[in-house]
Amino acid sequence: MKLGFIGIGNMGSAIMGGIIGKGICSPGDILGASPFPEERQKVEERLGIRTTGDNLQVVKESEIVFLAVKPQIIPAVAEELSAADLSGRLFISIVAGKSLGWYEEALGKKIKLIRTMPNTPALVGEGMTAVCPGKLVKEEDLQKAMSLLGAFGKAELVPEHLMDAVVAVSGSSPAYVFMLIEAMADAAVSEGMPRALSYKFAAQAVYGSAKMVLETGKHPGELKDMVCSPAGTTIEAVRILEEKGFRSAMIEAMKGCAEVNRSL
Repeated sequence: MKLGFIGIGNMGSAIMGGIIGKGICSPGDILGASPFPEERQKVEERLGIRTTGDNLQVVKESEIVFLAVKPQIIPAVAEELSAADLSGRLFISIVAGKSLGWYEEALGKKIKLIRTMPNTPALVGEGMTAVCPGKLVKEEDLQKAMSLLGAFGKAELVPEHLMDAVVAVSGSSPAYVFMLIEAMADAAVSEGMPRALSYKFAAQAVYGSAKMVLETGKHPGELKDMVCSPAGTTIEAVRILEEKGFRSAMIEAMKGCAEVNRSL
């Protein structure tokens, strides 16, 4: 399988690393494009893939092409690709805010395209990716894509109208969680715990809590209630979080995130 990447930054590199690590594709069968020589050299040395500064070369030499650039860059990439022969290839977009219809209009042609939205935990093999195939994508194409996307975490099919919600709840949410961990660690430091130890305790608490939700199948509210003893320490902390608008702040932040994604 010949894979191509237009964009080899953090997310592109994370995806390539997962695919190589799972043995789905060898480094020599991956070609990545970047306009920056320093970035190309760095990725070549770290992953062993081939690189180029030519996006069209990636398309010509690949069966499956990942579009992994920033939203503000993709219009220029689409204009460049619009004059090329894109037939017979499967494209997988990880670009935020760009719909299947947007690509068809920007390229001036129909292509086999899967719209996805991964997140940065892909860097450690724990990503969550939403997957939405276009009309020309065949079942065998989708299965290949799901295998590739599952190499760096979990992948789930979703209808395209939910993509804005996906960005808010998954694509951008690691930033919220990092802020939570940082705030928890700050509070622990204020109580006398060393900084490095505070980060370890806070991060493990978040990791373990998330694992309980995924593995027990219990409602998050039920799991919260299990920790909250009558007149205890935890229910007092929960009371204060509710008083300070913790839940409402999270909801409003995510709605704002989804709105920006709609406008990209």
